Amino acid sequence: MESLSRQILKALQSVLPKDTSFITLHEPCMKGNEWDYVKECLDTGWISSAGKFVDQFESMLSQYTGAKFAIAVVNGTAALHMCLLLADVQSGDEVIIPALTFVATANAVSYCGAIPNFSDSDERTLGICPHKLRNYLKEIAIKKQNGCFNKQSGRRIRAIVPVHIFGHPVDIDPIKEICDEYAIVLIEDAAESLGSFYKGRHTGNTGLVSAISFNGNKTISTGGGGAILTNDEHLAKRAKHLTTTAKLPHKWEYNHDQIGYNYRLPNLNAALGVAQLEQLPGFLESKRNLANRFENAFNQVDGVRFFKEPDFARSNYWLNCILLKQQDKEQFNAILELCNNNGFMTRPAWTLLNELPMYKSCSQMHLTNAKSIVKRLINIPSSAYL
Repeated sequence: MESLSRQILKALQSVLPKDTSFITLHEPCMKGNEWDYVKECLDTGWISSAGKFVDQFESMLSQYTGAKFAIAVVNGTAALHMCLLLADVQSGDEVIIPALTFVATANAVSYCGAIPNFSDSDERTLGICPHKLRNYLKEIAIKKQNGCFNKQSGRRIRAIVPVHIFGHPVDIDPIKEICDEYAIVLIEDAAESLGSFYKGRHTGNTGLVSAISFNGNKTISTGGGGAILTNDEHLAKRAKHLTTTAKLPHKWEYNHDQIGYNYRLPNLNAALGVAQLEQLPGFLESKRNLANRFENAFNQVDGVRFFKEPDFARSNYWLNCILLKQQDKEQFNAILELCNNNGFMTRPAWTLLNELPMYKSCSQMHLTNAKSIVKRLINIPSSAYL
């Protein structure tokens, strides 16, 4: 019988182009007005954090996502850091985040002087499991007049940050109910999910604030870049003020009323973003077609399943992935080795955050699902041009 690694390689070969020496996980696709818009910035001299493309990019983001306000910043981590500050996350607070996510989620918490508390995943979505979250809070949380506190650590639990992993929307309504019940702020890490919808609404519209990324490997790219989304006008004004070094408007004086951050997105990057947003519907259609082809191919392979969007969501399929049905480290490594050696970039998910040296001492629930998923999940090529 043919090995599982060989069957997976054949499935990839049946879907992906054969005239490329090596196909990476996700590449930017710059085939629209990028050259023209960037050249306009260069010709006019508007290359820094002011210019028409910044305003246009923010307006287009707001219109597409349905969020009332979008504030463009230098990267997704800066966006999430600002979201936490806007939610009044303070030094010594705890913030519940998934153990299965990119390290930037935990790092942004640390930038505030706060401490991550790691939550388990739901295999239906790859994001935070609402059922396990509720049971965990029943065990550790106590509500007081000044907030929700961890009975074990004594620290305030200020926020919960669900992440829409690989673009697949987390089941966020029950998480919002839990946050409301325990007086905890909900912040969405929507870094990977531009173009993803939960029950008909774009991700990032359920929490108080949310963060999106436009890194070089995202569905659309500004090279480096991110955005804060919110439906709260006061928070939007505060976000723009804080990300512009908290400078008070004046024709010539430099007055700053608090510690601010040099986080605004340059006009050059925003020009790329405008051109990319113009192409977003086509990118999403191409990525959905690719996902459907992968699903059909992997339906023929025993021992593995292609990960599909949950029933309540429409995913952007940012990074496609397969899940092995059994944990087998030797087989897992053999799949990665064979596919990469034959021109198809594959990789495992991130190391669980609770296993990283700087976060090993943080509180955590039982991470049964996350530990299983991370030993079985493999990302496969996902670029829109494919």
